[in-house]
Amino acid sequence: MIRVRFAPSPTGFLHVGGARTALFNYLYAKHYGGKLVLRVEDTDISRSTKEFEEQLMEALLWLGITWDEGPDVGGSSGPYRQSERGEIYRDMVIDLLKRDLAYKVYAYPEEIEGLHDKLLSEGKAPHYDHSMLESFNSADRVSEFESKQLNPVVFFKMPRKEYRLSDKIKGEVVFKEGAIGDFVIMRSNGQPIYNFAVVADDISMEISHVIRGDDHLSNTLRQLALYEAFGVAIPSFAHVSMILGPDGKKLSKRHGDTSVEQFREKGFLPEAFFNFLALLGWSHPDGKEILRHEEIVESFTIERVNTSAAIFDDAKVRWMNGVYIRETDLDRITDLTIPFIVESKLMTSEEVVANRKWLRRAIDSVRKGVETLSEVPEKMKLYFDDPELTQFSPSSDSEREVYRALEAFKDRVEYLDSWNNDEIIGTIRAIIKDMKPDRKGFYMTLRNILTSAEEGPELVDVIFLLGRNKTLNRLQRALRMA
Repeated sequence: MIRVRFAPSPTGFLHVGGARTALFNYLYAKHYGGKLVLRVEDTDISRSTKEFEEQLMEALLWLGITWDEGPDVGGSSGPYRQSERGEIYRDMVIDLLKRDLAYKVYAYPEEIEGLHDKLLSEGKAPHYDHSMLESFNSADRVSEFESKQLNPVVFFKMPRKEYRLSDKIKGEVVFKEGAIGDFVIMRSNGQPIYNFAVVADDISMEISHVIRGDDHLSNTLRQLALYEAFGVAIPSFAHVSMILGPDGKKLSKRHGDTSVEQFREKGFLPEAFFNFLALLGWSHPDGKEILRHEEIVESFTIERVNTSAAIFDDAKVRWMNGVYIRETDLDRITDLTIPFIVESKLMTSEEVVANRKWLRRAIDSVRKGVETLSEVPEKMKLYFDDPELTQFSPSSDSEREVYRALEAFKDRVEYLDSWNNDEIIGTIRAIIKDMKPDRKGFYMTLRNILTSAEEGPELVDVIFLLGRNKTLNRLQRALRMA
């Protein structure tokens, strides 16, 4: 069975790049009927927090990414936090030591650093080997460490050979013999080094495919050697090209929002962001861009993942979100927009509940003109704040005809039997038919009087949602000045 994993470190918010990696693993598992494992790499004790772990999970679930095994749902390959897998790592290190594939070095950290600096000063690559490190393993040094109850570091014996990787995205990758030397797999504090822990976890969790960012390609040589040392099948690797900003540099905070949480807070819909992330490096066979969740799962294959870097296009993600806002069920859009309405102080929570029917229609009237839900309150201000006073001074015959038609509209609005779209539309049509004002001039002037804008929601919706009194007041103010 196909088993993939997403292994974030809970040291911050979920970055767009990490979310894209999680999504590609999710899609691959779902497309082929496999399993997705969520593994928390929390060995960086000083920076990892439970709060960040919870936020990561919440961000993934908000996007629509679920997992089959993980810290919260369990599974047969747990524990799923690296901080809880210490015994597994120690047993695997002991196995390598017994088979003479690893060795202990009784050196202090500063001594290893000193050796590193010495090699560099001599113009040599900082590659270690057993012969260079054995000087630290004197009987006196071993006794010193034992008396102080200190642990040695453990180095892995890196085979001096060429390694080849058949990557599903990059193609064949060759690591030349001697590219690296022996390397640490366990620190003196008993914490495993990243490259060792990753391999140990992937082996015990039976990961069959590793889909990750190509910034991890440099780690792969060490991991290939470790898989080989344990005599297990090497997973299939697929290294996805990084995400760049519009300037061609790695996506970072200087480009604006980079975390999933930031996009959520601005009013992006999860399905829109899911759709956008899927197209960051992957394309639909038919070139479609607006895709349902199920369509993406059905169409996703690694073969269609691009080898070149993806560009994060802020304009495109906003456009795509706008499409989803317009096409999503209105009741859901209303529910998602309410927090932004309350936060903007346009309406209180109590007013939202009492006026939901009106609010629903008001949101519907402006959603065609927004790309994020956070923009809705600003668009809705026209229903709450009196517009800038518009002075209507007709100076031509055409403008005077428009003025008389507006006066007639005001008089008829005041005595309408019912306040609904049909009555409002019927009244406007009757006035245009009877008084024959310049049609475009009438509509543009009426909109400007009511909203101080030249465009916006459908005019009939504006009139209905303003209500009879506000409509009359705004007309009276403007026409009095003529």
